This record gives sequence, structure tokens and C-alpha cells, in this order.
Amino acid sequence: MVGQDVQSVVPAGVIERLRHGLSLDGQALKPAQVDWQNPEQLRFVLKEGKKRQIRRMCEQVGLHVVGLKRVRMGRIVLGKLPVGQWRYLQPGEGF
Repeated sequence: MVGQDVQSVVPAGVIERLRHGLSLDGQALKPAQVDWQNPEQLRFVLKEGKKRQIRRMCEQVGLHVVGLKRVRMGRIVLGKLPVGQWRYLQPGEGF
């Protein structure tokens, strides 16, 4: 549903289930912050990061992920860092 108002067709309660109440590999997940960034995209803030966690969480509630973009790691904003590249931490940056 790229380019469409996905928010209007997602059943009520799906976002609440993503926020808490799911488990992966038999273990309960820590609560996640999940909100609509716009009518097409969800924004996830995780306190833990299990393998393919966002994709697997969405699959459990019937959502299909078409793309993911990491925008920060801890308090470090990635900005326009190209895929596969790294940078040194700036003074004052840290986890």
C-alpha cells in the first residue's frame, strides 16, 4: 500500500498490540513506542533490538513492512550517513 492512507485501514487496537503484548521466540517483548509518523508510515522506538524485531512484530498483527529506515541509535542521530558507512563519535556524543 505504498503511497496510500494505510492508517485509515489498520484496525483499531493494532497499534496498542505493537506497543505491548507481543512476544518473540517465547519471550515477552519490552514495551515499544509506536506512533503514526504520517498516514503511510509508523515510527518505532525500541528499548531492545531482537533479530528482525520490527518485521516480526508487524507480521504478528497482519501488517506488511515495505521498508525500514534507522534514523538514530541511542542518542546518536545518523543524519545523512550513507548505507554501509560509519563515522567517529563527535565530542559530547555517547551512549
